[in-house]
Amino acid sequence: MPVDHEERRKQIAEALLRIADTEGLQSASMRAVAAEAGVSLRLVQYYFTTKQALLLDALARLGTQLQARMDRFVRAAGTPPTPRSTVTAILTSILPTDAESRRITRTYAAYYTLVLGDPALEKQATAQPDLLEGFLARQIGAAQESGEVAPERDPVMTAAGLLAMVNGLGSGVLGGQRTGDAALAVLTHHLDELFGEPR
Repeated sequence: MPVDHEERRKQIAEALLRIADTEGLQSASMRAVAAEAGVSLRLVQYYFTTKQALLLDALARLGTQLQARMDRFVRAAGTPPTPRSTVTAILTSILPTDAESRRITRTYAAYYTLVLGDPALEKQATAQPDLLEGFLARQIGAAQESGEVAPERDPVMTAAGLLAMVNGLGSGVLGGQRTGDAALAVLTHHLDELFGEPR
């Protein structure tokens, strides 16, 4: 039976993500990843010639997992989607309120501590948040056009502030400062201030 190379790469990258979640990326040596994946070190080195290549591949897969979660939350928010329901769904999906989002948030946190001083990792680690900020800003702009958001609000600054707040709330949840429900209540309060109380 032929080897599915993409499946093998995924197996190795997901082993790295599991280590990042539970122990941090400082523990994710190529040897540790091989052991976690249940393959030989040589096989890991065959698919990923450097640790940085493995880190970048795994980070892209983590981004895909977060995107899939955001898409599920947007679909569950109802159709047709509105700017408010879309912004609410996306920001809610990012908060670490369940096992999946806690894992994703912890793993991103592991990457952020690693990217300092590594331009290639830094560039990829900030690409998705930059795209997301832009998308949220466009949704807020659309809400202004429909009269849901005050015209004097700056959509770009508002989107950046909301995303920064959610990231801070996420750190607070992981650090035990507040529960996921309490973080969700803070987010809801700020969204109600932005869009007005739900009708």
